[in-house]
Amino acid sequence: MTNSVEELEDAACILIIGSNTTVAHPIIATRIFRAREKGAKIIVVDPRKTHIASYADLYLAEKSGTDVAVINGLLHIIIKEGWYDKEFVEKRTEGFAVLKTFIEEYTPARVSEITGIPEVQLRQAAEMFAKAKQSSIVYCMGITQHTVGVDNVLSLANLSMATGHIGKWASGVNPLRGQNNVQGSTDMAAIPNVLPGYQSLADDAVIAKFETAWGVTLPRKPGLTIMEMMDAIGTGGIRALYVMGENPMVSDPDIQHVKKALESLELLIVQDIFPTETVALAHVVLPGVTFAEKDGTFVSTDRRVQRIRKAIEPIGEARPDWQIICDVAHAMGAPDFDYASPSEVFDEIASLVPLFAGISYDRIAENGIQWPCRTKEAPSTVFMHKDTFSKGLGTFKPVAYKAPAELPDEEYPFILITGRDAFHYHTGSMTRRSKSLTGQINRCYVQIHPADAKKLRIKAGQLTRLRSRRGAIEVEARITPIVQSGSVFVPFHFAETAANVLTNPALDPVVKIPEFKICAVKLEKVA
Repeated sequence: MTNSVEELEDAACILIIGSNTTVAHPIIATRIFRAREKGAKIIVVDPRKTHIASYADLYLAEKSGTDVAVINGLLHIIIKEGWYDKEFVEKRTEGFAVLKTFIEEYTPARVSEITGIPEVQLRQAAEMFAKAKQSSIVYCMGITQHTVGVDNVLSLANLSMATGHIGKWASGVNPLRGQNNVQGSTDMAAIPNVLPGYQSLADDAVIAKFETAWGVTLPRKPGLTIMEMMDAIGTGGIRALYVMGENPMVSDPDIQHVKKALESLELLIVQDIFPTETVALAHVVLPGVTFAEKDGTFVSTDRRVQRIRKAIEPIGEARPDWQIICDVAHAMGAPDFDYASPSEVFDEIASLVPLFAGISYDRIAENGIQWPCRTKEAPSTVFMHKDTFSKGLGTFKPVAYKAPAELPDEEYPFILITGRDAFHYHTGSMTRRSKSLTGQINRCYVQIHPADAKKLRIKAGQLTRLRSRRGAIEVEARITPIVQSGSVFVPFHFAETAANVLTNPALDPVVKIPEFKICAVKLEKVA
């Protein structure tokens, strides 16, 4: 997030796109509700009328996968009407003239045809967002989990810069992280193309710094993403895999392909806190500990580095992850894994990662600090890009609307959307062990529009088969106008009827994220 969670309360307008906030991020949603109580206008863009959409001042019911067209349409109106921030654009950005010319083709009429959103609503949203004193963009995986995920994010950055709603309090572009410490894991280079702190593999000085600290020669070629790993297993490029805190047998698309890949490995090591569907395939299981059994740091969705403290001793044979990793490294002959505590690990992080250089265990003993914090005297960075962008001028990058990788056809006439249910979390490895939560819901379902259910003669509660080009599942039907006619929604928490049996492994060409949010399916009653 460019800004902080608490700032949302002071926004005058909040644009929520691709985020079912009350379900996936309920604590953050409370901040949005407080902003609404103070008079903030809420705009929700989503193909489903989610819970948060029911509270919106303006709900834009877009067709699935048309986010770029929606944002380009808003920009077209804002620029044509002169509602953009001329001073900000002139002093803080570059490439606006190119964007202005490019955006001319995204007229309200054309955008309405692509997205299904009435022209009058596009104009209302554009004016509401542009003219507010402080407007904030909130998005989640409904934006990123597409073959055009990068284009979606670039479009939102264009909108934020054009209106000057960035680099100040209660504004910015704010992605909500899907799981605890996802921000911290990416900060520490749990992505294949950078070193910790997003430092470039192409920078000789960076490479020299890490090679000196670690006493190794580092590869300069980026690694593979998760889906690229699964493909590489199939071709023999990967023979062993170490999976930590991940359950790809439920969370990855095209699960049959994933299962085949994992079963073909010579060695699968899984480190986790509970037995999962992926653990069931492992040759070696390393039991980690929960948050309550370890010391360390987590980084929240708004870049806040926070201490966690052990409340109880590890149960059974489970041990903290850092200790397990050190022991594995020693067994493999690595010489410099003699850390005595998580604080020593963090000291090394601060010495090598400029974004964390000013943070220490002492400084975050009481309250967390938001990076970047480059010196021991520097305060927490509550919001980013105050006077300048990290690269200097912010660059507008026009992006054209592209259709999803797989659209409905005669054989598979429905769009499948996947996401979360309010009572469960991710692959259910934790929440489905809670009697109170499973008492609310413990089996999968499909949301179907009443018109489609009537046409297919499907009744509420009836067992319904969904089939895609990759597989099929049978789930209970829920008839609801929340979804648009022609689309269905399935939560992905339930391994026995996993939604990701159906989903498309097509990838964004830049960051290689799969298109979880759209694939073509057909529905039929189960006799």
